[in-house]
Amino acid sequence: MFSVLLSDLAVLFKYKTGKSYEPEVLSNGDTIKQLLARSRHLLFKHPSRWTESQKHRAELLFIRFPKLRQAYDLGIALGDIFTKCKDKTLAFTKLGLWHNKVENAGIISFESVAKSIAAHHPEILHYFDNRSTNASAESFNAKLKAFRSVFRGVRDTTFFLYRVMKLYA
Repeated sequence: MFSVLLSDLAVLFKYKTGKSYEPEVLSNGDTIKQLLARSRHLLFKHPSRWTESQKHRAELLFIRFPKLRQAYDLGIALGDIFTKCKDKTLAFTKLGLWHNKVENAGIISFESVAKSIAAHHPEILHYFDNRSTNASAESFNAKLKAFRSVFRGVRDTTFFLYRVMKLYA
């Protein structure tokens, strides 16, 4: 729908001015639309892993979209807390500082993440004790759920637990 509207506007522009629409070309040769499409993957990477062309593209992108820069920096800062902090108390203070930055930024998506972190910070800070997650427990719970669904429910709990013990112990 939107592309049809844009093409109609381009035809109208050409009719009124006698010239066809020429999109703005940036210093790296991209149009704005190409810049947005090609910048998608660099936003998932840490800046230390960007190539030179990605650095230039990110610079152009962040100049045009400063709110995107702010959101990207908040995401990278949160990731850095979990990868670089070794101490639980240091991580707690850095999470608090990150929470303040989120409040000042006013980005709704990050505000919900910050609220979740604030609500569950004791459990989250347990990660920094031995730097492990509960992924193995979650995986085991998924296996149990799948096993239970194969047999369409459980009537005899003791026999079910016996079977689980024989399979997964």
